[in-house]
Amino acid sequence: MLLAPLLGLLAPPACLACGRPPGPRDVLCRDCRVALPWLGPGVCARCGLPGRCGRTCPARRLAYDRAWAPVAYAGPARRLVGALKERGAVAAAGLMAAQMAATAPPGLLAGAVLSAVPADPLRRRRRGLDHAGRIAAELASRCDLEAAALLRRRPSRAGRQAGASRRQRLAEGRLPVEVRARAVPEAVLLVDDVHTTGATLHACAVALKAAGVRRVGAVTYARTL
Repeated sequence: MLLAPLLGLLAPPACLACGRPPGPRDVLCRDCRVALPWLGPGVCARCGLPGRCGRTCPARRLAYDRAWAPVAYAGPARRLVGALKERGAVAAAGLMAAQMAATAPPGLLAGAVLSAVPADPLRRRRRGLDHAGRIAAELASRCDLEAAALLRRRPSRAGRQAGASRRQRLAEGRLPVEVRARAVPEAVLLVDDVHTTGATLHACAVALKAAGVRRVGAVTYARTL
């Protein structure tokens, strides 16, 4: 019973983005909360980028129907993602989910089953954490939605997605994803930490629609610009 308070004295809480002391029970300090790069309502509903993309939308030929993220992948948001993904700071997932739930466009989360984008099995074992699954579970809890592990991913000989070009990421077979569920819902919202090129979301949406899902959207915490 006394161990947690003693550990708190020896290693006081630190902001997950900058390391400075946050407020009581806070994950981010005040300065980092203020500096979060919110995207706001003026984003493309199809790809999640700022503005109205129209015919030039980079997601126009991708399989998912809608994508959204509350913040840009920069500054404190980027460091918060790193804290979860690389340091296993699970408190970050709760904050991400809370911010996603509080700022999601009307109707985006209604009636869909949440499904985390599956991580590469080798990297998941190395990290000891399913970061997307943790965000999905936290978001489902806050929004009274169902979260289901509908997808699984096999190791790919094509190599890591990080650092690959958009064309390489979208190459057929680069990201082997398959549906693990026998029955699928009508609508699914994919959940992940960062939306980069959309290649991972596209691969997941292709697999889900081939299995009978009619509508596939995507919600991520951050969006690269």
